[in-house]
Amino acid sequence: MKSQKTLWILLVAGFCFWSGLAITLPTLPLYIQSLGGTPHQVGIVMGGFAIGLIASRAWLGKLADRNGRKRVLLIGLGVAVLAPLTYLLDFFFFHSLPLMFALRGIHGISIAAFTTGYVALIVDIAPPEHRGQILGYTSLVHPMGVALGPSLGSWLEAEAGHGWVFLAATLFGLAGLVCILYVRECPPSSAQAENSGLFWRLLGAARLRIPTLVMLLVGLAFGTLSTFVPLFIKAENIDFSPGLFYSAAALSSFIGRVATGSASDRWGRGVFISLSLLFYTASMVGLAQAQTGADLLVAGFLEGFGGGVLIPMMSALMADRSQPDERGRVLSLTMGGFDFGIAIAGPIIGALAADWGLRTLFACGGGFTILALGLFFSGSGLKVADSYRFAVGRGPDPYALPMPMEN
Repeated sequence: MKSQKTLWILLVAGFCFWSGLAITLPTLPLYIQSLGGTPHQVGIVMGGFAIGLIASRAWLGKLADRNGRKRVLLIGLGVAVLAPLTYLLDFFFFHSLPLMFALRGIHGISIAAFTTGYVALIVDIAPPEHRGQILGYTSLVHPMGVALGPSLGSWLEAEAGHGWVFLAATLFGLAGLVCILYVRECPPSSAQAENSGLFWRLLGAARLRIPTLVMLLVGLAFGTLSTFVPLFIKAENIDFSPGLFYSAAALSSFIGRVATGSASDRWGRGVFISLSLLFYTASMVGLAQAQTGADLLVAGFLEGFGGGVLIPMMSALMADRSQPDERGRVLSLTMGGFDFGIAIAGPIIGALAADWGLRTLFACGGGFTILALGLFFSGSGLKVADSYRFAVGRGPDPYALPMPMEN
């Protein structure tokens, strides 16, 4: 009963968090551009978000294992309240690109903290035999928030300006913060407190290396997409709201999470991770060729399904491969690969945009996800044959821990 109540509180907090974060997705690149930012500068400023993610992941993962998940959740939502308020100050008083870059870096701490605490606490609660199903359902708050946020942000920006967008983001964060105050969790065990160090030693572990590289490559593709889709629509004069692209992605993400969570408990995580990478590739290729609003809707739907399946499946995979006393660090490390990909995508892709064009860069994003698929097929086990069987759903995860080891 207590666990069920905690799950419901987490669901509401998660919806508020992702809605507040997503409300700025279609509008912030345009705001940065309105300050005089070039596509390269837009990429740099937007990439600052992931720098905060990377810088804080190791510390937050260790904190989650040592001091509990709730403290990390409070940090995430606290930053989600404060960061949009600082955007509001820039909007009214400073109009500074360097300041926005710094503020984006601080804002990045919010997603590092919230995602680490949220997933770790849910895995702690969920029975191992239903882990994929529960992670799939509880991760629905992401597409729900991303469905509401961009559309609301685009509408607010058109009707009232950027200031109201930033204020709304703050209010969503505040609502989530209040929810987390009511979460109760068991205190960390003595084993968790004693084993909370050695974060970077995990990086060399075979069970984590390939998933982290896969997430890095997907982060490169996602960083390209999330930063430059609004600018691409504007540059190509396509009569289409950027918010609709993200809403289409959110809808398909919802479908993907519902359809695959419980299935992965029966058939394994590998086949669904492979499927998600194929959908991601198709989305990037579709963006490279998009000419109409309908093309963009299809690309958004494909990207949403790919991301909606990949994130919870990768989280479940890492939970399968880790023990409770290291789970926060393991999740932080793997998702840190995604963060790093986003961080370097903005500046690098932005620098190439003028010479190569955005269509070519979206096609390169498809190349990143194809490479990720190749790595996953060949490197998910000690032998290529074992990796392939796992990746297509015909063999077990070579690195999964025995289920009795879970509490």
